[in-house]
Amino acid sequence: MMDDLRELYQQVILDHNRDPKNYGEIACNHTAEGYNPLCGDKVRIFVKLEENRIADLHFEASGCAISKASASMMTEALKGKTLKEAQDIFDKFIRMITSNMNQVIDEDEMGNLIVLAGVREFPSRVKCAALAWHTFNWALESKDEPVTTE
Repeated sequence: MMDDLRELYQQVILDHNRDPKNYGEIACNHTAEGYNPLCGDKVRIFVKLEENRIADLHFEASGCAISKASASMMTEALKGKTLKEAQDIFDKFIRMITSNMNQVIDEDEMGNLIVLAGVREFPSRVKCAALAWHTFNWALESKDEPVTTE
């Protein structure tokens, strides 16, 4: 089972890296930049809020496959959600990728994002997977300075 999950993890990361979803700048009312100085990952998040709902969510990124794949999957997971729903997903995602390898992850709760649980095997990659997510939160707070993983 673990080998199957690892293979799925690698395939999904590569697919989202090659063909990221919701990639590119859009007209938006919230944006932020994120930077991971350890590996050089950079991400820019574009959030279009309409009332309390994420009407559109895009990103631009340069860096490793995990960082880009996580950003791509995040846009799919959060687009159309209310801010409360998005915050709940954010909290669950960060808990998942920072949990102990022995921690059982609820697949129904995490949906497609579960494949990113594989970063737990590589602690140095957790920041790569988390960068876009923290940058999304930063965008909602309308902070001008870039968010960093350090």
